[in-house]
Amino acid sequence: MGKIILVTGGARSGKSSFAEKLALKIGNGRAAYVATAQIFDDEMNFRVKLHQSRRGDNWRTFEAPFDAQEKILTASETFDAILFDCVTIYVSNFLCAANLDDEKFLYDNLRGLIQKLIDAAEKSDATTIFVTNEVGGGIVPENKLARRFRDLAGLANQMLAAQAEKVFLTVAGIAVDLKKLEENF
Repeated sequence: MGKIILVTGGARSGKSSFAEKLALKIGNGRAAYVATAQIFDDEMNFRVKLHQSRRGDNWRTFEAPFDAQEKILTASETFDAILFDCVTIYVSNFLCAANLDDEKFLYDNLRGLIQKLIDAAEKSDATTIFVTNEVGGGIVPENKLARRFRDLAGLANQMLAAQAEKVFLTVAGIAVDLKKLEENF
C-alpha cells in the first residue's frame, strides 16, 4: 500500500525544493515528477524552467494537467517516490475547465477528483508526495472565482492531509512536520 506525504506552504516558502529532496531520499536517488502545470504565458514558462533546472537525469516527468491518478499509477510501476507538483495548479486546471454556475457540482466533482488521487496513491507501492499552496491565510478575496479557488484548494488540502502519513508546512525554507506536532496534543 502506497504512502501519502503532503507538503504545504505559502508562495516561495521552499516547499518544492524540500519535497524534491525528500522524494530523492525516499526513492534512493530516483523519483517521478507528476507535473500539473500548463504553460500559457512567459511567467509560467519561467516557473516551469526554474523547477526543471533543479532536477537532473534521476527524474522522470509525467505531464498531468488532468487525470493525474493515471500518471501516479504508471509512475509507481518504476519509481518508489512520486512528487506531485502541485495540487493547487491541479485545482486551478479543474476550476478553469468546470461549469462555474453550479456550486454543488464544483464541490462534489472536486471531492471526486482528489479522492481519485488519494486512491491511486494508496493503491500504488510508492510514496506520493503532494505539494500544495496554503492559500487561506489572507483576506477573503473580493471576487467569486478567487473565493471558489481558495475554498476548493482548502478542501483539497484537508482531504489530502487527512490521508497523509506526514504533513509538512514550509516557511522560509524550513519544514515542520505538523502531524508530529499534532501527536503531542
